[in-house]
Amino acid sequence: MSGAARQALAGRVAIVTGGGRGMGRAMALGLARAGMRVVVTAARETAEIEAVAAEARRDCGEASVLPLSADVTRAEDCVHVVDTALQRFGRLDALVNNAGRGMKYVSSRFMTEHTRFWETDPDVWRMVIDTNVNGPFLMARAAAPAMLAAGWGRIVNVSMNRETMRRQGFSPYGPSKAALESETAIWAQDLAGAGVTVNALLPGGATLTGMIPEGLDEHARAGLLKPEVMVPPLLWLMSPASDGVNGKRIVASRWNIGDDRAEPAREAIEDTGF
Repeated sequence: MSGAARQALAGRVAIVTGGGRGMGRAMALGLARAGMRVVVTAARETAEIEAVAAEARRDCGEASVLPLSADVTRAEDCVHVVDTALQRFGRLDALVNNAGRGMKYVSSRFMTEHTRFWETDPDVWRMVIDTNVNGPFLMARAAAPAMLAAGWGRIVNVSMNRETMRRQGFSPYGPSKAALESETAIWAQDLAGAGVTVNALLPGGATLTGMIPEGLDEHARAGLLKPEVMVPPLLWLMSPASDGVNGKRIVASRWNIGDDRAEPAREAIEDTGF
């Protein structure tokens, strides 16, 4: 990114949930390398977020990434993450709602065998919905007051292709992301005019993350998007250049990769559809 763009992000503070692996790890490191301070959370992968923080310290300096163990389905954990960010860094500019649970909890064979909705364990259904729908709400609820007080902020909800939301056998994951996009559209309206924007960011295709089953063959894995595809549009969303963009969905795979103007291709920004 350009020096001017980096200067605009320097010193800003973001929270990235589910930041120990995959897209969360890529986004946390991308923000840190752009000069931001990042609080990175995970409910279970504490060793992984510690590794992210260690890598960021090597690349970006001692105070660049703060790892915190937190479960986004617990309101008290979400409040603790926000309070810690404010106490440690004195401000909070952005929240990236990335923590999520996918279809592997329903079945390890979800890529090749459909699980019909009535065959899904109700406890698994509740777990996925609680993490993917209620988690972003609880985090945004905790973070919004600080952003409103500052008169500027970014809430970015990590979503997925609409085709996958409707894909046979993909409940409750598909419904959870459809609900998250509805949250995006409604929250954007609630915050309109406050200087705080809410947008959805999605990779634009199947991505090499922990949600992909281990048994997938190498040829299929080679065709997956890399988690780093999320970083260029995320940096743009963090910058003043995106001030007028609210209630949209940004498709990372359509971004002008390598374009130092850091401006999106027209087809990279869509309406949420709600």
